[in-house]
Amino acid sequence: MEEKDTYKTLVKPSEETLFKDRNSKFFGYAFPVNSEEAIKECLEDLRKLHPSAGHHCYAWQLGTDDIRFRANDDGEPSNSAGQPIYGQIQAFDITNVLIVSVRYFGGTKLGVGGLINAYRTSAKLALEASEIIEKTINFQYKVTFGYDMMNKVQQVIKKNQLEIIDQKLELDCEYIVSVRKKEADTVQKMFESIFKVTINQI
Repeated sequence: MEEKDTYKTLVKPSEETLFKDRNSKFFGYAFPVNSEEAIKECLEDLRKLHPSAGHHCYAWQLGTDDIRFRANDDGEPSNSAGQPIYGQIQAFDITNVLIVSVRYFGGTKLGVGGLINAYRTSAKLALEASEIIEKTINFQYKVTFGYDMMNKVQQVIKKNQLEIIDQKLELDCEYIVSVRKKEADTVQKMFESIFKVTINQI
């Protein structure tokens, strides 16, 4: 089986969505995030936007190989909110994402089954309102070489359509290149086969 080297994530934050059940309102939001710091900021912004809401339930997932995730019920009965939201992250097969469902209680208790359905639907609506993109998983390498090797290095970069993220041209030359995961071994060997060129994964 070929190793997967793409992942799906969001282009930008979703539109606000609204799901109602027996007068309770569930506002749904989906955000592209790359760190727990960014997740904290999104949650703080929503708490300012909805200061009188009863619950800010959420789930997030970060990473492609080394996955981290969390589901939070924020005071709702255990596993009635965060898990159904996280289930939608898995159903849509996306990562580097935060989904929040903000609930205003409408006076009628929904029961655990009703809550699971409401939070799952709220998360699904937020994801359906999002623009989802597929990206490649890339590794970064530092390539160090002398000026006399510039042409050979450039040939490898051109042949494999590598992106140069950063370069330093001082006594020696140093490129930081981005290589798609499934091509990483081949590209690394190509650079290693050139005399006087060193390559290290960052």
